Amino acid sequence: MKTFGKEPEMLTVMVQGADPDRIRELMTLSIPEGAEAFGMQFEQLRPEYRTKETYRELFAFAGIRPVYATNYRTGYNGEKTDDQLAAELLEIAECGATLCDMMGDYFDRQPDEMAVHPSAIKKQQELIAQLHQRGAKVLMSSHIFRFTPAERVLEIALEQQRRGADICKIVAGASDVAEELENLRIITLLKESLKIPFLFLSTGQCGLLRRVGGKLGCCMYLCVYERDSLASPAQPLLRDMKLIRDRMIL
Repeated sequence: MKTFGKEPEMLTVMVQGADPDRIRELMTLSIPEGAEAFGMQFEQLRPEYRTKETYRELFAFAGIRPVYATNYRTGYNGEKTDDQLAAELLEIAECGATLCDMMGDYFDRQPDEMAVHPSAIKKQQELIAQLHQRGAKVLMSSHIFRFTPAERVLEIALEQQRRGADICKIVAGASDVAEELENLRIITLLKESLKIPFLFLSTGQCGLLRRVGGKLGCCMYLCVYERDSLASPAQPLLRDMKLIRDRMIL
């Protein structure tokens, strides 16, 4: 089986649904289009389906394709504590997720999604160890959603690495071409500075980073099969992303 961080720039299709049937439908549609991995965003799955049985069935349905699982504070998770989210993430790992997304400000919510309190950092490191014990790799994510200077991006990435993440993920932003070009330069800095794989993305008016980032050093492309009501508008379509990736020569 392919795995995140080992295979170059995998096409990872984010699949969200209120019920397991919708998630299976999106996976079924994506495979002939070239999906190489799946990202299952469980915060959108209705509470009655948040069971070990459902997780195991969905991971088995993915077959040989690795699964990246998220359990963010959005959707049906809006009223849950971080301790509850962490417990659910451990359950997801136990059921067979390949890679689990751990928010960088778990247990200490911060604007840049990076915890600063020592007790929260200790709990994060303990959670990473527990996820590893259950067979999952850990991606630590910080969603900033605005243009962020290179020094701050690198600071966050190095701290994610120090805390024990297997992959670091930072989502910044770009409101114009100049900021997007700087984001492309930041990818080079991350590649030179980190010892672990990384994913650096941006939101905003410019979508270049999400389409060429893999060729410059990011470990995967995040995309969607179609733009339904749950799909992130920032993520490119799978069919477009595959065409760009396969024909791009850098």
